[in-house]
Amino acid sequence: MQEIIVGKNDANQRLDKFITKKYKNMPFSMMYKLIRKKKITVNRKRAKENQVLAEGDLILIFAPDDVLGEAKATRSVAPAKVNIVYEDENILVADKESGLIVHSDANEEYDTLINRITSYLIERGDYVPENENSFAPALCNRIDRNTQGLVIATKNAQALREMNEIIKQRLIEKKYLAVVHGVLTPKEGEIKLHLEKNADENIVRVRNHESAKTKYAVTKYKTVSQTSNKEFSLLEIELITGRTHQIRASFAHV
Repeated sequence: MQEIIVGKNDANQRLDKFITKKYKNMPFSMMYKLIRKKKITVNRKRAKENQVLAEGDLILIFAPDDVLGEAKATRSVAPAKVNIVYEDENILVADKESGLIVHSDANEEYDTLINRITSYLIERGDYVPENENSFAPALCNRIDRNTQGLVIATKNAQALREMNEIIKQRLIEKKYLAVVHGVLTPKEGEIKLHLEKNADENIVRVRNHESAKTKYAVTKYKTVSQTSNKEFSLLEIELITGRTHQIRASFAHV
């Protein structure tokens, strides 16, 4: 049997989501069976998988030892080098350098933006992994490895929920600057395309017609400047839709 006191960063999430984060070795089928058979209770009462946890709730779990192995929070050893442009008690905005990946990928790289931010917050004492059941600092937006720009990170679960909702409602304006070959006519406008993604090849192709495999992509642009020989233009770009490789695919096509 294990006892868990729900902390501030564990509150306001479903019981099944919390259990999944904390016990990586517990199969979904076992978790739901334990809840159904009252082997997982909240405040010593029968619980439901969709029950929303509150700070201070007592969770009791009766399960085999081999599935109660927790996803232990570990102290990051990534360099704490982060260019911070804004920070308060809830969020942090970092200017990600070109060449740095935001999260670990298939190559399992450890020097990532989120690991650098985590190291920075640990050094500051703003995040103590050993005190958390399920929360870790998280990014609210991401940009490609070779793109430099601003990325928002949250320091607590409530900030993460609120910032994700703000982004979902499109209350944050995101714009990109890109250098492209040639000069666009007109100098300001929209590019509307059908994009087809091949996940295995990590390639996006432009298709002339809509199909079950394509996604509609809309990209707004405005010419900021151009070279005298008209070989290059600097564009300000806004994504109306957020498709994989949308900027590169759209401007390579035109």
